[in-house]
Amino acid sequence: MLHLHINNETSKLKAVILGTAKASGPVPLPEEAYDPKSLEHILLGTYPKEEDMVKEMEAFAKVFEKYGVRVFRPEVIADCNQIFSRDIAFVIDDKLVKANILPDREEEFEAIRHVLDMIKEENILYPPEEVHIEGGDVMPWGDYIFIGTYTGSDYPDYITARTNKEGVEYIQGMFPGKKVKSFELRKSIKNPRENALHLDCCFQPVGRDKAIIHKNGFLIEEEYEWLVAYFGKENIFEITSDEMYQMYSNVFSIAPDVVVSERNFNRLNTWLREQGFTVEEIPYAEISKQGGLLRCSTMPLVREQ
Repeated sequence: MLHLHINNETSKLKAVILGTAKASGPVPLPEEAYDPKSLEHILLGTYPKEEDMVKEMEAFAKVFEKYGVRVFRPEVIADCNQIFSRDIAFVIDDKLVKANILPDREEEFEAIRHVLDMIKEENILYPPEEVHIEGGDVMPWGDYIFIGTYTGSDYPDYITARTNKEGVEYIQGMFPGKKVKSFELRKSIKNPRENALHLDCCFQPVGRDKAIIHKNGFLIEEEYEWLVAYFGKENIFEITSDEMYQMYSNVFSIAPDVVVSERNFNRLNTWLREQGFTVEEIPYAEISKQGGLLRCSTMPLVREQ
């Protein structure tokens, strides 16, 4: 049996699902793109090749191996992009919540059946249909659960809006002991530098009290200010719109003092080391062309209490 435990973003990681880039299928057509960054690379002819993405994910797997993390991979489905396992489910405390995702990604959830079978049935939650929520928008942080959302009346027009008001209310209802704090995110279908696809595209805690953040990812300045006050200005690494586009905030913590980061994130990696972190640098720039990075590719199952 797997005893799920996720209470924050950074405690020592024991078990994780890492997506796979194998058999990820042909280059999508422009109208099949889920986000503006993928669309940009489809149109430019620079969409990533499967073999390059497989290499990048193997580099990530090696880091987990080095730190003794138990790694599960999805079963490979032919012609299906299964890189971003964070989109299909997420864990809070001892519960795994199935994400209500874009309908044509349903089979991705079935591909982790071998992991689900190790979890007590009552610990897997299936939200009702009207609840839209994805793991990239959900961050447990001690007493808090931070959630990225978009509640504009034009929500249905945005394929980049992934978590709705019902999603936030559902989490509040399922975890009444937690303080759920939601943040309205800036959405754009056309401009990847103006689009925070998920909360982890413009914000992420690292260590015990620090955070990476991009102000313009937040629609409401007071909500951004709340985070700055909560972590303290001196503990925050502010990123530019170009750095958000490169996915600087989408690194991944293996422990409070160990962060996996993209090897080209020079400014961030220098800052992290100055703060005393061990930075495990890996190549992930090809995967980043699909609008997701290291946090998006992982679904943590167990962290140390």
